[in-house]
Amino acid sequence: MKKQNAVAILAALAQDNRLDVFRLLVEAGPEGMPAGRIANSLKLQPNALTFHLDQLRDASLVTVRRDGRSMIYTARYEAMNSLISYLTDNCCQGQPGYCPPGTAKGRKSEKVS
Repeated sequence: MKKQNAVAILAALAQDNRLDVFRLLVEAGPEGMPAGRIANSLKLQPNALTFHLDQLRDASLVTVRRDGRSMIYTARYEAMNSLISYLTDNCCQGQPGYCPPGTAKGRKSEKVS
C-alpha cells in the first residue's frame, strides 16, 4: 500500500458516522447490507448516508452492487487488511513476534482519548 492510499483510508474513517458505517459493514460480512438497513441501524438520513458511503467508496473501503431495487454495500476486507499491514510494517524493529496484534475474540473495546 502506498502512503497516499493509507492517508485516504484514514481520512475517510476519521469521521464518526463513516467509522460506524464501516464497522457495521465489517460485522455484516461478505453478504453486505442494503443501504436502507444501514440507515435504519445507524439512524442516519438517506442523503447523509449516501454522502458517507460515497466517501468510503472513494477511499476503496466499500463496494456496492445492485440487487433488484436495493443497493447492497460490502466492506472491502482486503483494503482494511492492507491498511493494517501498512501500519504494522516493521513492528518492533522488524521483530513482529514481540508485538503481535490482539485477537478479535475476547478483546474488549478500548476508549481512545
